[in-house]
Formats: sequence, structure tokens, C-alpha cells
Amino acid sequence: MQNLDSEVAFASKYISQVAKLVEEKFEEHLPPLQDAPQKLHEAMRYSMFAGGKRLRPVLAYASFELFNGKDDSIWCATSALEMLHTFSLIHDDLPSIDNDDFRRGKKTAHIKFGEATAILAGDALCILAFELIAKTGNVKVIQTLARALGTYGMIGGEITDVEYEGKEANLEIVNYIHYHKTAALIEASLVVGAQLAKASEQDIQAIQEFGKAIGLAFQIVDDILDIVSVTEVLGKDAGSDVERGKATYPAVIGLEASKIKARELYDEAISILEKIPYDTTLFKSIAAYIITRVN
Repeated sequence: MQNLDSEVAFASKYISQVAKLVEEKFEEHLPPLQDAPQKLHEAMRYSMFAGGKRLRPVLAYASFELFNGKDDSIWCATSALEMLHTFSLIHDDLPSIDNDDFRRGKKTAHIKFGEATAILAGDALCILAFELIAKTGNVKVIQTLARALGTYGMIGGEITDVEYEGKEANLEIVNYIHYHKTAALIEASLVVGAQLAKASEQDIQAIQEFGKAIGLAFQIVDDILDIVSVTEVLGKDAGSDVERGKATYPAVIGLEASKIKARELYDEAISILEKIPYDTTLFKSIAAYIITRVN
């Protein structure tokens, strides 16, 4: 594959710039620390401001820009998307699921605040996200996010992931888990931006297909990094997938074949972009960023 350094640098700069704008809106949309219940609001804010790439809100914003969105509705969507992602991470880290002590290099919410507060902080972020997204007045957007989160999306992937811990899984099961648990919300982020920009159904379909490809690639790279990286670089417990017997690409087809699959998904994503009659240079760079990332 060709050298992607310049594309990765371009995407990194864009993601960093938009992430700053996104985070400024968190202050507007999150409950103030001084409001009761203070401990719950502190836990919500702790998890939201614990770092991260803000990839999902950035993808929504990029899609909104691509399809010439003009109003401020996108900011409710960007905050909502990060709240939903954070809610999923808080619950994913719980002792009853992955039992992780660190996330993004910091103590996980249940370690910092206790399990009960962490559960309720995740719940509160999920509910607040839908309050925010409802302010857009766009029912299709609400449906897109609900579908991406529910039993046909993230939660469906999560329960299957839990059920297959320590069990032998085939590639069909791993693809099911990866699409639903990870790719569905990445895909939905792009679709939401397009829907808010009032893109055509054809363009929405194309950006959705692109989202599925890069979403699956994102999770496969995660699988690979869990094996080849270290906790200090990842910002979360390295080697935990192997330790818990998770259903992953390397576990089923091996490390080298997993790297090849990630590159194939990158190529697929690039070819999908040819269906979109706008300048998709940024999205090509984002795809390169996803398959070359180190954390």
C-alpha cells in the first residue's frame, strides 16, 4: 500500500481542530458541577473529559460539511454522539463486563467513583444524548441513533461479545460482534451528519457504506493493537482480549491475515467514496488515519 503519511497528517490535523470545537460544546450541554446530584454530574463530566479522539462527533461534523449542512443542529448531534460513546465505554469497563481499570490512561469510572455511580452516569449520559438529539427536530436522526445503539446495534454486539468470551468463534460471529459493537455507531455518526445536512438518499447510502467499512477496519485495528501494543500507548489494558478469550480477528484468522483484512477494508472504503459527487479527500485521509493508528 502506498505511503499514507501525508494523508494521516491531514486527517490528524482536521480531527484535532474539530475535536476542540466539539469539546467546547460539551460545556454547554453537560450539567454544571454545582448542580445536584453533584457526584453524578462529576462522574459524567469526568468520563466525557477523560480524553479520546472524538472520532464519532468529528465524523458527523465532516459528513455535515461534505453535504453542505448550514445550521447549528450539528452541535447537538456531536455532543450526543460522544455522550453515547462514553456511556458505552463506562458500561463496557464495568466488572460485570470487561472489568477494566484504565481507559484513555485514566482510572475507569467505576474505579474512580464506584460501580453504582458509574452505571448511573452512563445511563444519564445516554438519556441526555437523546434529549439533545431531539432538539434537532429530525426524527430520522433519532431513529438512526436508536437503531445503532439497541439490540440491532451496539447492545446486540455487546451481549454477543460477552456470550462468546472463552468460546470458539468463527468469522461470521466475529463480524457480527465487530459490526454491531463498534462499526454501527461509526456508521451512524456519518449518516447523522448527512441527514442533518439534508443529503440525498443516494448520498446517505454511500456514506453509510463507507462508515461500515471504516468501522470494521477500526475494530480490527483495535484487535491487532491489543496484541502488538502496550498499555502505556493504548491508554487501556493491553492484552486483555487474549486474556479473556475474546472473539477477535487475530484469534480466528491470525495476526497477519487480520492486517490484510484491515487493508482490504481500507481499499473498499476508498472505492465507495467514488460514488459520492463531492470532494471526499478528507474522508480518504480519515480512512488512512484509522488503519494506521497506534491507539
